[in-house]
Amino acid sequence: MEALEKLERNRSDGVVVVRPASETMSRQRLTCYVGISEATAGAKNISMNLIVIPPASVAKPHLHKGYETAIYLLKGSVETRYGHNLERSIVSQEADLILIKPDVPHQPVNLDPKEAALAIVHATIPTSRRALCTMARRTDRRSSARFQFPELRTS
Repeated sequence: MEALEKLERNRSDGVVVVRPASETMSRQRLTCYVGISEATAGAKNISMNLIVIPPASVAKPHLHKGYETAIYLLKGSVETRYGHNLERSIVSQEADLILIKPDVPHQPVNLDPKEAALAIVHATIPTSRRALCTMARRTDRRSSARFQFPELRTS
């Protein structure tokens, strides 16, 4: 919440401007500049943030439980690994628009060893932190799945 307290906000009748003043670390281990959300702007059905993927970095595998995410790649070249075992991939370039459908496991990888990749991430939920599930490597050798979602396990 500390990052939210540092945001510069300008609210008026029906229009809200948010100027992120500081970065935070996302659950995927990426630098995030919090933009539009329920907490920052009173948004009810959307969120939008600036994500920075450092040079040659790989985000933690994750999925967006129950919501779509649209991404605009501002800068860089990013491979997105996806699928239940991250067995598929697609490469996006600067100015590409990417749609991640609900519940699709994925992992962005910055292909540039020297420059950070920058992306605007828009989600159909007011705060993506609530419904973002990170993946862990499966330790149970009896399963063919390489990853599991600890947050989705039921007791």
